[in-house]
Amino acid sequence: MFRSEPDHRGTADEELPTGIRIAAIVPCHNEVIAVGKVVADLRAAVPNMDIYVYDNNSTDGTDEAARRAGAEVRYERTKGKGNVIRRAFADLDADVYLMIDGDDTYDAFAAPGMITALLEGPYDHILGVRREVSHGAYRPGHAAGNRAFNLVVARIFGIQVGDMLSGYRVFSRRFVKSFPAVSREFEIETELTVHAATLRVPQAEVAVDFTDRPAGAESKLRTYHDGFKILRLILHLTRFERPVFFHTVIAVLTALLGFGLGVPVVADFVRTGEVPRLPLAVLATGIELIAVMTFFLGMTLGALKRTEDENMRLVYLSMNAPPAPRGEATSRHERFS
Repeated sequence: MFRSEPDHRGTADEELPTGIRIAAIVPCHNEVIAVGKVVADLRAAVPNMDIYVYDNNSTDGTDEAARRAGAEVRYERTKGKGNVIRRAFADLDADVYLMIDGDDTYDAFAAPGMITALLEGPYDHILGVRREVSHGAYRPGHAAGNRAFNLVVARIFGIQVGDMLSGYRVFSRRFVKSFPAVSREFEIETELTVHAATLRVPQAEVAVDFTDRPAGAESKLRTYHDGFKILRLILHLTRFERPVFFHTVIAVLTALLGFGLGVPVVADFVRTGEVPRLPLAVLATGIELIAVMTFFLGMTLGALKRTEDENMRLVYLSMNAPPAPRGEATSRHERFS
């Protein structure tokens, strides 16, 4: 369950604890128009933060623009935002990680407040829930699709999430280092949300301003293509993260099919004492057996998943919690816990 935090719009004057390593991860593909401003705003918002721009096969000079703005530029040649995040999470070592897109649609000056919220919780995941402040920030269909996916994930995984597809998040080290990162492209946000739900980590939401891209910048999102990929990932994660639920649904549907095919056979037998449609009877029996086996397969996979969750939890617990702010014996957000 996400907890809503107070509006944490921050500024460079907001004091963050010293001695904490903070790494900003900025995935980019052809963002030469916007990336310099994103880096500059992040530097102004959190001066002591290390900013890493990951260039994902850009051809427009994104890397040089980021380097001129003061970021450390790294490269991930395998196409896809998911591949970038996978590489960054593996390569970088910090106490706090911030993820933000390089298209200048998110308010970089919300970063200090999001980081403060993570530390004061303490939380392992802060989700920046987009608050549209300019007309056209959301492409047609994206807002409705996001709400639909939020609802689907809430029903399947039992969490209430305000913006599952947001690309603006803050993480603790133990969240990042326990995250498997199997997604390749824009499905990565969905995987992050489900991972947080699976581990049941403490997390919260913070509203952040969301604006349209700068003039001349082109969106990389493809509404229907990416939507189907996200839906496919949700089904994939349901299969692996909720195996009992997934296989029970399939078993019930299969059993209903077998029942429907078997009713005429039983009716004939009751009426005549014979089974004139033997092939149909065999088919119905076989389908019912498949339904039973599917159900028990789900139970078996559920037991294995429990063992996997316990191991992942142990990995998570082997790392320290986010460092507490100075002099904060009791967090001002503790009332949400």
